[in-house]
Amino acid sequence: MSRPRIVIVGAGFAGYRTARTLSRLTRHQADITLLNPTDYFLYLPLLPQVAAGILEPRRVSVSLSGTLPHVRLVLGEADGIDLDGHTVRYTGPEGEVGTLPFDRLVLAAGSVNKLLPIPGVAEHAHGFRGLPEALYLRDHVTRQVELAAASDDRAECAARCTFVVVGAGYTGTEVAAHGAMYTDAQVRKHPMRTGMRPRWMLLDVAPRVMPEMDERLSRTAERVLRQRGVDVRMGISVKEATHDGVLLTDGTTVDTRTLVWCVGVRPDPLVESLGLPMERGRLLVDPHLQVPGRPELFACGDVAAVPDLNQPGQYTPMTAQHAWRHGKVCAQNVAASLGIGERRAYRHRDLGFVVDLGGAKAAANPLGVPMSGPAAGAVTRGYHLAAMPGNRVRVAADWLLDAVLPRQAVQLGLVRSWSVPLESSSPEVARILGAPERSGKDDGPGGERPVGDQTKHPQNQQNPQNPHNQHSGEPAKEQAGGEPAKSQPGGEPAKSQPGGEPAKGQPGGEPAKGGSGAGTADAGNQAHGERAKRGGSGSPRASGKPRRAVEAAGPRPARGGSGKPGKAPRASGAGSAGKRPTAPSGPSRSAGPPTDPGPEPPANQPPPGPDIAPGPVRRTDGRAAEGDS
Repeated sequence: MSRPRIVIVGAGFAGYRTARTLSRLTRHQADITLLNPTDYFLYLPLLPQVAAGILEPRRVSVSLSGTLPHVRLVLGEADGIDLDGHTVRYTGPEGEVGTLPFDRLVLAAGSVNKLLPIPGVAEHAHGFRGLPEALYLRDHVTRQVELAAASDDRAECAARCTFVVVGAGYTGTEVAAHGAMYTDAQVRKHPMRTGMRPRWMLLDVAPRVMPEMDERLSRTAERVLRQRGVDVRMGISVKEATHDGVLLTDGTTVDTRTLVWCVGVRPDPLVESLGLPMERGRLLVDPHLQVPGRPELFACGDVAAVPDLNQPGQYTPMTAQHAWRHGKVCAQNVAASLGIGERRAYRHRDLGFVVDLGGAKAAANPLGVPMSGPAAGAVTRGYHLAAMPGNRVRVAADWLLDAVLPRQAVQLGLVRSWSVPLESSSPEVARILGAPERSGKDDGPGGERPVGDQTKHPQNQQNPQNPHNQHSGEPAKEQAGGEPAKSQPGGEPAKSQPGGEPAKGQPGGEPAKGGSGAGTADAGNQAHGERAKRGGSGSPRASGKPRRAVEAAGPRPARGGSGKPGKAPRASGAGSAGKRPTAPSGPSRSAGPPTDPGPEPPANQPPPGPDIAPGPVRRTDGRAAEGDS
């Protein structure tokens, strides 16, 4: 008789704990498969310390294969679930499509950024849900402070060193607290020429900071923030976001290049495709974390609406503590359904909360005892070390080094702005050129995004003619398959890339952004070294076909040209088609007149591929090129 097959979707707090507990309970009596886009478990509570340069990224990333030796890891993202056929369809990191059969299925897909219908937020803000977003924020903040320190213009300096965080919950409060310390340390070493200092703002419509916590802890956190110079504004949020700043609900305008969105999270949209009873986007389960009427289906973590037996009529909140405890109970009940052990209902006891505010400051109430100052800081760090399933020694070593050595304020430029869009159904995975794209709108301020990307699930596609047909209050999508970067004159790509300088060694042109071939730029556009932007023709996940890396359509050396070695003739619209190779015919996305081309590549230079970093970008709007936000 074959062994039962258990598939776990997601390796967050709930999924990781389920896999680890099931591996111990079944003792090789079942085949356990874990489906996850990354090969690590991310310890989210310490992510603000990664953005502030205290911890290295791998310190908060626990290897799945290294800590779950008896669990099969499959890299990919679930596209659809056939409950009657007992299969899970997924797409791998390189576009390959596969299926996983199961006898028991555990849904622990987690959550994604929560969006609100506020103009400009999806285009100009960045979330804080994964390692790519934390690495991008660290680079971006470092770059803005460096650019502000070198500027003589007080207005520009003030805008660059103003950082706006929306959402005063756990994440937003910690990001603002750590960010203020990080930027203050930067300007102490390199003061700004205008004499200004970094300014952090924390906004929320709630009446106080961290309203879900005890009022005494809330006051402690707000006091620490104000001592560090953070401008805390309660009862206020963002009304509109632009590249140059934000308009607040009280009518004031704040010039800034940084908007961090920490408003909250919503369940992964994967569970909506099941057609089962839902509660505010979460799958309804019984106290045993089992879906009623589906004995083979379990759910836990942020995607599950678990009844709170201590407060009848309510459901457990979407927190890491509950997700971690869900995983253990879910594993015990899955094993019980296979005849191993007994079922148990989920009950919890509130052990308190901890909020790390940076340095020796924290707010904590272990076992209901409110604490602040260094004592709370020690309790907070002790709790995190005990809760982490790995890397404890490395984390403790980084904390010790941070206490005695200055932080390294450098920008690595590993994550581009368009790689971490706010509207993404997979914030834990950064986009890369030439790879399968994820859901998302146009990039943040000054950035650009590869077009042709699709949402994670087909049911998330909205009708472009009906901007009101949205889910969870998200802004309307303007297209189904991809669009050129907005507000770009003459069809040019967006402003300069993260890093504050063009890529070295790039010969004038930029690689094309991949799509599925619905349209390409004309020859005149390619002659100017611009990217050929292609619109997507539909979601590969919806059609079930694997996505492949696309080839770049960058500038190529002319054939037959002017007779001058190393210089290609200039193309002029369609009339230059005979002078150089052109892309397949299609509508041009460039509507304006051609601008002055950059330097042409030498004749023996091969065309740049999708793995080559973008080159310099020319602007025609009269402003100097800026790093994106």
